[in-house]
Amino acid sequence: MPVKTDTELEQLFDLDTIAVVGCSTTPGKAAHDVPKYMQAQGYDVVPVNPFADEILGERAYDSLDEVDHDVDIVDVFRPSEEIPGIVDDVLERDDVQALWLQLGIADDEAAARAEDAGLLVVQNKCIKVEHSRLRG
Repeated sequence: MPVKTDTELEQLFDLDTIAVVGCSTTPGKAAHDVPKYMQAQGYDVVPVNPFADEILGERAYDSLDEVDHDVDIVDVFRPSEEIPGIVDDVLERDDVQALWLQLGIADDEAAARAEDAGLLVVQNKCIKVEHSRLRG
């Protein structure tokens, strides 16, 4: 279902593990600094980036299907046109509870597929901004 209220967002922040698709090795980029913030807040951040071996002191995985432990939230820092394929990867897993598309990223059709599969979905919002607003 689409997450629209602060109460629903709060529920997401009770989850523990965030796989970050498109996590960056470059400090100063949102795709690096946002996961770093979430890690500093106590979340288990799992970087997904095929061009890195390690990010933020954590093993980086080439793809979401290679992540070998449970993931609660998939946080996406990839262009909107890649979202349908990412949703396919998310739906292959049985552990993901939520899909979070970062600020500027949206695909209503792919989001609807994720929602139909029972996932909570956030589009076009920054997880760091929302976390710091609600829990900061």
